[in-house]
Amino acid sequence: MIKAVPNRRLPAGPSAIGSALESAALLLGERCAALDLLERLAAARDEVAGMIVFTTSFGIEDQAITHAIFSQDLAIDVVTLDTGRLFPETYQVWAETERRYGPRIRAVFPDHDNVEAWIAQHGVDGFQTSVAARQACCFARKVEPLGRALAGADAWITGLRAEQSLDRASLSYAAVDPTHGLLKLNPLVDWQRGDVVAFVHAHHVPYNLLHDRGFLSIGCAPCTRAVAPGEPERAGRWWWEHEEKKECGLHRPLAVCS
Repeated sequence: MIKAVPNRRLPAGPSAIGSALESAALLLGERCAALDLLERLAAARDEVAGMIVFTTSFGIEDQAITHAIFSQDLAIDVVTLDTGRLFPETYQVWAETERRYGPRIRAVFPDHDNVEAWIAQHGVDGFQTSVAARQACCFARKVEPLGRALAGADAWITGLRAEQSLDRASLSYAAVDPTHGLLKLNPLVDWQRGDVVAFVHAHHVPYNLLHDRGFLSIGCAPCTRAVAPGEPERAGRWWWEHEEKKECGLHRPLAVCS
């Protein structure tokens, strides 16, 4: 068995580190192609020698992955980014998840100085004034905390699916994340939304009740709405913007981050 070498101990130099990570990503991708979700998470824990972090926003995809981690008692750090603007229903499913499975989910909060500075400049709901203002809010509340959440990690697990948007259509199961210098694993990459819903119901996994009210992708409360029938899954995120590629910066670098 070939282990993915933790990035803290990889050979010196960016090219050597990149090569080792790419080899590990290829091996994981080949091994996991024929596995189910629980087996994919177990394989990730088996293959990666160091720390693995899973970041959850308590959406239905993330709940499926959380079940796969906690039900197998895998040594994977489950972390959430509490932006301070989440829906009450999100906190409810957070609490329900801890009651169901037992382990606490580690919360990482924004730096209060960054948030205070952003509000002083833009106003409490200033994210609707421009794309740059919104991206700066996302940076303060999500991107900077993510860097702290992933500190020391060798692999990062996400709930991304290729079906979610055109921008995510080319995702692979395992890849090198150049921003954080680690392996990024997307164990649901080839799943359809119906597959996720069926899995959650079959395993009686707690899920966010907003999903039953048309919220297919759930983020901060002021920046998320329900989608109409036929709209793309992420149409309810920052709906006042007219760009095709709308991301918060967690999975794609932002053009403006300040």
